[in-house]
Amino acid sequence: MAKMAASMVAESGEDVFRKMFKFYKRRDPPPDLREVTDFSSGAASGGKIVPVKLDPAAVSDEEAACVGLQPIRDWRAFGLQGYPGFIFISNPFLRGSQAFWVRQCLKTYPQKPNVCNLDMHMSPSDTQDIWARSVQALRTPASVKRQPKSLLERLRWVTLGYHYNWDTKTYCAKSFTPFPADLHMLSERITAACGFPGFNSEAAILNYYRSDSSLGIHVDESELDHSRPLLSLSFGQSSIFLLGGPHRRDPPTAMFMHSGDVMLMSGPSRLLYHAVPRILPAPPQRAALLEELNCASGLQTGSVLEPVSQEDWDVCSRYIQSSRVNMTVRQVLGSGQSFPKEPMSALQTGDEGWMVGCHDDGNSGKRKRTCSDPVGTVET
Repeated sequence: MAKMAASMVAESGEDVFRKMFKFYKRRDPPPDLREVTDFSSGAASGGKIVPVKLDPAAVSDEEAACVGLQPIRDWRAFGLQGYPGFIFISNPFLRGSQAFWVRQCLKTYPQKPNVCNLDMHMSPSDTQDIWARSVQALRTPASVKRQPKSLLERLRWVTLGYHYNWDTKTYCAKSFTPFPADLHMLSERITAACGFPGFNSEAAILNYYRSDSSLGIHVDESELDHSRPLLSLSFGQSSIFLLGGPHRRDPPTAMFMHSGDVMLMSGPSRLLYHAVPRILPAPPQRAALLEELNCASGLQTGSVLEPVSQEDWDVCSRYIQSSRVNMTVRQVLGSGQSFPKEPMSALQTGDEGWMVGCHDDGNSGKRKRTCSDPVGTVET
């Protein structure tokens, strides 16, 4: 990675992040992935991977199991030299538990009153139950020619809790729906194990990636309190994640994110540039883990997890065979903080009163997609 970054800096002297984004995104010829760090194996780390000690006492084994997590002492957590505050946890989920979270991302979280990209150009009645309107198409065998993409396949983003306004790049008190209790519990327990007790999940952005999708170069800085971490969870196909520095001229480190992997960005790493230039097929071992279903008898008492029916999983499995879902969870307000007053003109209100907005990729370069589609084939 150092050799590649150095050569790109020598060529341009400027936006090396953009050059590396294009390098990993290109299709012909495909990029050389030998310098991509793989935390699951330690490959291509160049000695940059360092172990991170978590706090097993912060979350009991029972509390971890209730959200589908292994005991904290069994987690494989790492940091990167030069990135203080960055923590990578290699799939801390119990066998069979990822299926529940995948189903939540596809069936539950896109439902109203939450907001999604389809609300930008469809009536609320047409996006009321995206799952129900998509299951028939996704159950159609791949060998059978079917109608255009289902609503689920056209889904690009969903917002939870405080809904981010893509025009003003802000949150506000009036654009809010209740944050899912199960996702808050999962987020609270992961962050507590990483040294951030009392994390309050107030907003989340779910990004839905197809095989040709990417996410442009950006910094997550709209939250009012940057002392609380940014939490990222991924399911489905793998991706290349680029983590840079506070400036776009800083060369990024490329790493794989596989299904079940968790990242936490805090402290000096909280406001670093990052991007996703490429989606890749999941390694066979990760793909096999994802296909396992947890049975009702194996669920912990008090668990937020519910058994996933085979009927539901058939739809989920078909979707994630070629797609990736990522959830980023944020605490927007610090203790005692409140939102500044904002004129209503800064917000757009949907037909049923839901506050919606338009997404910008946070990228100072060129864009080739509409502002309502944060995940796409964007030129950066």
